[in-house]
Amino acid sequence: MPSNIWLKALALWCGILVLAVLNGILREKALVPVMGSSRALVASGILLSACIFAAAVVATPWYGRLRSPQWLLIGVLWLVLTVAFEFALGRLVQHKSWPELFVAYTFEGGNLWPVVLVATFVSPWLAAKLRYG
Repeated sequence: MPSNIWLKALALWCGILVLAVLNGILREKALVPVMGSSRALVASGILLSACIFAAAVVATPWYGRLRSPQWLLIGVLWLVLTVAFEFALGRLVQHKSWPELFVAYTFEGGNLWPVVLVATFVSPWLAAKLRYG
């Protein structure tokens, strides 16, 4: 796969990271006070998954036509970057323990983080299927 595709995938993931941060701020400042923590986590997970998919749909023409395995590789890259960022932030900045970090990977308390990760992985491929058939 040409290196410019990887750079585009990285650039778009950085945009998705900004969306994720804004989603977290929205959840904590607006949704939790109105809906409570559990419902806010569900709404936030659905919203972030939709934002990731929307970003993928909008960006699909920027990549040009690729084969299905290439779209899936972009999804793998996004997934690996997301998990690496999450663990690095949690361990190095927030000083969370491993058990605290792994709680996010359960559906405990309305947490939909595993669904967001699936959306992160499949969105490039699904967006390409939607656009190109």
